[in-house]
Amino acid sequence: MRQEERRQQTIRQLLDATKALIQEKGCHEITMKDIMERSELSKGAIFHYVKSKFELFAWVLGESLEETNSRFASEVERRGATFEQPMQMIARGFADLEAAGNPTNKVLMYLLGKEDEPAVAEVLQQFYERSVQFSRHWIVTGQQHGVIADAVDADKMAELFVVLALGLRTRSSIPNTAPTFTAQDFTAFVSGSLRSVK
Repeated sequence: MRQEERRQQTIRQLLDATKALIQEKGCHEITMKDIMERSELSKGAIFHYVKSKFELFAWVLGESLEETNSRFASEVERRGATFEQPMQMIARGFADLEAAGNPTNKVLMYLLGKEDEPAVAEVLQQFYERSVQFSRHWIVTGQQHGVIADAVDADKMAELFVVLALGLRTRSSIPNTAPTFTAQDFTAFVSGSLRSVK
C-alpha cells in the first residue's frame, strides 16, 4: 500500500471511530484511549496525525463541509450552468443541520462550551471561516455561471447562510423543541434569496 493510501486509510479509521464514539458516548466521555481501541490504531499512529481529541473533532467538523463541497463541485462539473442540481447537492446536507444525533452538531455544541481554551477557539474559528468560505465559493460559482445575479453580495449572503445554519445546529441540541422553521424552509430561503435579485 502506498504512503498516501495508508494515510487516507488511517484518517478514515480515526474519523469513523471518533464519530461512532460520539454517537455512543457523547463528546465529553471520549478519551484518546477509546479512540485508539475503537480505531485499532496504535498510540504512535494516532499521535502522528493529531495531538488531541479536539483536533479529531475539528476533522469531524471539516469532513461535513468537504463532503458538501465535493458534491457541489461534482454537480457543477456535470451540469454546467444550472441552479437546481448544484443547489440540491448543497441542500442535501441541510437536513443534518437539525439532526440532534448528527456527530457534527454534537461536536459543535461540545466545543462551544470550551471556547475559552485556545486550541478549541482556533478549531471553532477555522470551522466558521471555512463554512463562510465554502458558502461564498458556491455563490460566486453560481454568479460565474450566470445562474445567480451579480447583484447578490456574496460575502454578506455567505455569512448570513452560515449564521442561520449555526442557529439550526444549535437548536438541534435543545430538547423538546417543535420547530416551525425547518431545514426545508432553510433550503427555500437560500434558493429564494439567491434568485430574488436576478
